Amino acid sequence: MEQFERARLDSYFARIADVFAPAERPSSFLITHLLLERPSFVGAVGRTSNLRAVLPKPKSIDPGARRAVEKVTPCDSLSRELFEDGDTALDYIESRAPGESVVLLDVGGYFAPSLDTICDRFSGRILGVVEDTENGHKRYADRDKLPCPVVSVARSPLKDPEDFLVGQSVVFSAEALMRSRGDILHRRPALVIGFGKLGSSIARLLHAKGVQVTVHDVDPVRQTQALSQGFAVARDRDAALHGAGLVLCATGAVSLRGEDFSSLRNGAYVATVTSSEDELDLDALPGVYQRTPNGEHVTRYATTGHYFYLLNGGNAVNFLHGASVGPFIFLVQGSGPGPGAVRAVVLRGGGVMAWISGPTV
Repeated sequence: MEQFERARLDSYFARIADVFAPAERPSSFLITHLLLERPSFVGAVGRTSNLRAVLPKPKSIDPGARRAVEKVTPCDSLSRELFEDGDTALDYIESRAPGESVVLLDVGGYFAPSLDTICDRFSGRILGVVEDTENGHKRYADRDKLPCPVVSVARSPLKDPEDFLVGQSVVFSAEALMRSRGDILHRRPALVIGFGKLGSSIARLLHAKGVQVTVHDVDPVRQTQALSQGFAVARDRDAALHGAGLVLCATGAVSLRGEDFSSLRNGAYVATVTSSEDELDLDALPGVYQRTPNGEHVTRYATTGHYFYLLNGGNAVNFLHGASVGPFIFLVQGSGPGPGAVRAVVLRGGGVMAWISGPTV
């Protein structure tokens, strides 16, 4: 990023932070993809709150961005395990912000499993959670009751451009890795599992590249949407897996379990749009599969008479090439640093409570 671009981005977030400046400054914890442009957003969070720690998602950390953030804010290690256990999560929050009023800024529903314990036993007060992704939105919305407000921007109209461009970046990276091995998309049937905002974007771009696309989704409404857009919809999931030369997983939940991998055709490529622990049950793969590096960021899984290729270890394949979606991401980030939000959803467990809106700059 050029210096003038950084300065312009810093100015944009400074204006956002001024508009959303809270009357009482809370503390905050920020989970984020720590990409090249992200220090400007982190700085805005720091202007509107006492930012106690940044927890970068482990598979998407730019070293330069981390060094820049660490000059002003601690960067702690993030894992699902940190917040799976309530006591462990509580100890962590207490170590950084004892007795303070805290906002939790989430990407992927990390705080969801331990939220009850944190809210009940924290020496301070959890003011609420701001969630950025569809995966995390589901983790909070599926709960019967939430112990504090959860504000989600995952289904804001501002996310639509980002989601569309993320789909493009996923296809770009998957194709780049295939080409690194001498394979191409052309004449390679693809299966897209999940026809949400990302899955539909992936399917459309693959179709535009001349790829025969089949869609699988458990939601009948999304099946109908896929059919109306001209895609084949798989009735038999195992048969669809067996027929696909490229499988792209975009559900935000577990798409492929251990027994599913045996249905893949020989030489198929598998890629995801999120973390491997969210989308693939790799731990359940039979131990007879041998894992062999087969080019950079490509792993060959093979057993007697069967083999397939896993891209980027099952993690979001687009992060290999920066996962850039241009300036559209800044609109979404700008809706979250302060107490107001632009077209966000308030969750109260079990679904949507209300939309809220705030000013834009």
